Amino acid sequence: MNMKEFQWVREPQKYLAESDRVEITTEPHTDLWQRTYYHFRNDNAPVFQMETEEKFFSFTVKTDFSESGHRFDQCGIVMYLDSDNWLKGSVEFENEEFQHLGSVVTNHGYSDWATTAISADVKQMWYRFSRREDDYCIECSSDGENFSQMRVCHMWEGAGKIRFGIYACSPEDSSFTAVFTDMEITECMWKAHDGQQPDVE
Repeated sequence: MNMKEFQWVREPQKYLAESDRVEITTEPHTDLWQRTYYHFRNDNAPVFQMETEEKFFSFTVKTDFSESGHRFDQCGIVMYLDSDNWLKGSVEFENEEFQHLGSVVTNHGYSDWATTAISADVKQMWYRFSRREDDYCIECSSDGENFSQMRVCHMWEGAGKIRFGIYACSPEDSSFTAVFTDMEITECMWKAHDGQQPDVE
């Protein structure tokens, strides 16, 4: 990956950005969330991403969060268009027993959160972010080869030029260093739907 194509949204105080490795040291009380349920808005997490108008592609990255150990510590993939329109996929630390593997989709200022519990022993995760025009898919993998679907979604403001990449944050009073490697952009690995045909009006 050419890191010169990436730009910061809220550049962190401490980070490393090399061609084959990015490290982000999170700062306390940083997060991405909008309105829903908790009724607060947090929009201060560092995001490192590139811009494209390509309509069909996949972006894969390996995350290592061995240092995470405080509630809600997280790192993963992101598509951040603006404060009201974005999506993210990550593992969020919860406690010594389990973590939340999940995704958040935010359209027009309202976030949702879809999760599944995984063991707290998991310290690495691959993600694959795929685009088919204004529809998106987030997948995860424990080995970088076999991916499972986490989320299919539509982004209301995601039809044109987009920005996508990686992020890390610590919503509570903590800090850790997230490591991102094996970043790759490929043809779209999320294939066109070949099942039920659309309804005919």
